[in-house]
Amino acid sequence: MAIGLIIIGDEILSGKRSDKHFAKVIEILAARGLQLAWAEIVGDNRARITATLRRTLAGDDIVLCCGGIGATPDDHTRQCAAAALGVPLELQPEARQLIQQRIVEMAEAGSVPPDLDAPENLHRLKMGEFPQGAAIVPNPYNRIPGFALYPGSARAHYFVPGFPVMAWPMLEWALDTHHAALFHQSTRLEQSVLLFDAMESTVTPLMEAVEAEFPGATVFSLPHVGDAAMRRHIELGVKGEARQAAPAFERLLAGLDQLGIGWQRP
Repeated sequence: MAIGLIIIGDEILSGKRSDKHFAKVIEILAARGLQLAWAEIVGDNRARITATLRRTLAGDDIVLCCGGIGATPDDHTRQCAAAALGVPLELQPEARQLIQQRIVEMAEAGSVPPDLDAPENLHRLKMGEFPQGAAIVPNPYNRIPGFALYPGSARAHYFVPGFPVMAWPMLEWALDTHHAALFHQSTRLEQSVLLFDAMESTVTPLMEAVEAEFPGATVFSLPHVGDAAMRRHIELGVKGEARQAAPAFERLLAGLDQLGIGWQRP
């Protein structure tokens, strides 16, 4: 099982807005003993969004998707999800109820009688048109829900707005409600040392040997060109499930000692 993130919006690719979802989703997952396996940013292009979702819906990953679920002409995610599944959009009953509840609340706040049949309010209902069979993802900020496809399954997809104030609690709800059984199933470990007088080519055979001996661990090498604070070096380490990563790291250190390569803790 892997968890992926799709961020949708031309404004991210153009630099008009800076993405905040990537770092936050990593944080949300880490708090639950989970980690992000992959992430993609897709612009507001229907063909590309549809192709992306068709591919991910055919896979076995849990996917979190942020952006493009509104009802303006540049919002395409709802339509693309339906096209990827080959099903029509339909007004989801719970979504209709929640959106109308929001309309009434807004009218009462403005001290005017609510008119659910007003053109602008009928248009708002489009935000509740989801792929046939979709479930809702509640929105605690303004009640306008997102939607879920195959919630709780290994290929679940959760679609939320691009606004962080809405998206993040909605994603947390989706994980806590549908995937709590996956939380903290294993303890992950990441440890590393700094090498100041070694070349990557020198330690590569050792890295390969450690990974072969401990297949549940990943050995990584992060070269740094150096700066005013620290001279040129390599950060060499191991990450993975603790039962494999811990002995793999000890094996890595022993191998460095055998090679006569000095190391120090970060």
